[in-house]
Amino acid sequence: MASDFALKSRAVLALVLAVYVQTSLGGITCENLNKETCAFAVASSGKRCVLEKHVKRSEEEAYVCWTSEIKARMVNDWVESDQCIEACGLDRKSLGISSDTLLEPGFTQKLCSAQCYNGCPNIVDLYFNLAAGEGVFLPKLCEAEKGDVRREMAEIRSSGFVAPGPVMNSVEYTVAPAVAPSSA
Repeated sequence: MASDFALKSRAVLALVLAVYVQTSLGGITCENLNKETCAFAVASSGKRCVLEKHVKRSEEEAYVCWTSEIKARMVNDWVESDQCIEACGLDRKSLGISSDTLLEPGFTQKLCSAQCYNGCPNIVDLYFNLAAGEGVFLPKLCEAEKGDVRREMAEIRSSGFVAPGPVMNSVEYTVAPAVAPSSA
């Protein structure tokens, strides 16, 4: 009986200790990051951090970092390095998460560069998913970067879907004479 109690006590103590170590050592919590580290960071939960700007009543700008619902696929507990931010052509103070950057001239060239594409898995994962949301396959876009970029950009702008042109059928219309209303 005493050994059963000791075993249960040790199990509870181990659980409490594990939770304590996790919270004291911590991991990345988006809400604790500043504007210089927030953008492109991933919390310990695996969710992406997002930087937002709020204007106070005093017209002072305030930056807030919060946890989005977007899960990173390959990393957690990650603050993106300055080397990757620069290699991929990004800005540390980027607000929100958007695929609009894919439309900026020169961005895909930097994103698809060997230094970024092969050395910055967090950024590539993010833009792979953003491009997919627009109906574009990032490796295909990077391949096109070597060729006809304008066509790929047009596909992104149209969300990857091109509507078919109108179908013209030869139709003859006949007009019936109008009948004036009778005044009875």
